[in-house]
Amino acid sequence: MKKVKLLITLIMAGAFMISCGSGSNISKDSAKKIKKYNTYSYLPNKDTIKDTGYDNNRIHEVIISTINNNMSSEGYAIDNSRPDALVYVHAMFDERIADVNADPVYTNFSYYRPGLYIGPYYEDYTYDNYFTVQRITAAEKVKQLPYKEKSIVIDLIDRRTNQILWRGTADEEIGSKRLERDIRDYVDEIFKEFP
Repeated sequence: MKKVKLLITLIMAGAFMISCGSGSNISKDSAKKIKKYNTYSYLPNKDTIKDTGYDNNRIHEVIISTINNNMSSEGYAIDNSRPDALVYVHAMFDERIADVNADPVYTNFSYYRPGLYIGPYYEDYTYDNYFTVQRITAAEKVKQLPYKEKSIVIDLIDRRTNQILWRGTADEEIGSKRLERDIRDYVDEIFKEFP
């Protein structure tokens, strides 16, 4: 009986440990592709934070600068004309809870034509031909993630195939007391799972 209780305790502890930390999963083929990449740029995100308690522009500035720091430390450089990878950011700071890609295939990318408003935080980092990306699909084993209030999901997409190769998020909610620091910590936590 003691062995059964011990086994159940170990299984529960293991499940708890697995549920903690950042979330990311990736196929071996996707990991190989990502390791060959050297450059990246952003697909601008139409997501805006509507909650008036948050400064949309400042939050996105912090997210983009922290992603850039992490990408630089991984050996990537910005190339807005012919990047190897595209980065797409979902920043969820509104109260409404939904799904990030319940079906992980985007039928249409948010910015399907030029001339739509792009936030100033993307000014120097946007893929020049973002409007040519009309469909984004998920490669095998790309995680379907729930939106959580005060969370961030980062997709890394192959520019040539428009496939999401890696999706990262962290399980914790971003705190509000020291918001900018907490956002940086959150994005850094996501990149601990970067292939």
